[in-house]
Amino acid sequence: MKPSKNLVVIFAIAFLSVVQGLYFHIGETERKCFIEEIPDDTTVTGIYKVELHDPKTGGYIASNPSIGMHVEVKDPEDKTVLSKVYSTEGRFTFTSHTPGEHVICLYSNSTKWFAGSQLRVHLDIQVGEHAIDYANVARKEKLTELQLRIRQLLDQVDQITKEQNYQRYREERFRQTSESTNQRVVWWSVAQLSVLLAMGYWQMRHLKSFFVSKKLV
Repeated sequence: MKPSKNLVVIFAIAFLSVVQGLYFHIGETERKCFIEEIPDDTTVTGIYKVELHDPKTGGYIASNPSIGMHVEVKDPEDKTVLSKVYSTEGRFTFTSHTPGEHVICLYSNSTKWFAGSQLRVHLDIQVGEHAIDYANVARKEKLTELQLRIRQLLDQVDQITKEQNYQRYREERFRQTSESTNQRVVWWSVAQLSVLLAMGYWQMRHLKSFFVSKKLV
């Protein structure tokens, strides 16, 4: 896909607990955003790597260290959850506090105003227990293999519970939206009927007055 300049392209990322691996092309002055539906109190980790287009070979090489990646995350209430500049390769992590659609935007920290180099960004977004580095947890907490497996199972159960709660939250919002829409449709129908009755009454009065005047003449 060839990106257009100054165009924000929004990708809907599929499901919550699945690791999302992709890459996309981006100009040095362009930003791209992703929408991730996340339950509340859920950890999200993004692992990325930036490559620079090589005009000589037509391929992509390791990016210049001076080109970093700015990551900005906003929650469903449009509040900034994360806004930070990272290096050309690394990871970012944030925790959701509000269930719903979170917008994750990435753009380079380049100051070029015109056509800069094209970048290829490899990105993996990991949600819930997939975002936890269990090898690191085992080292820090000195867990045995059995204890680590139990920890993983508990985290999976916790994540499933959060996702079920989020689905109930979505169903409640959908029901509220449906009820609100139905009420508006009913009131709109009542308003239309009232206008028709008023117009009919006015026409009858007008015709009655017209015929009375004709008889008098």
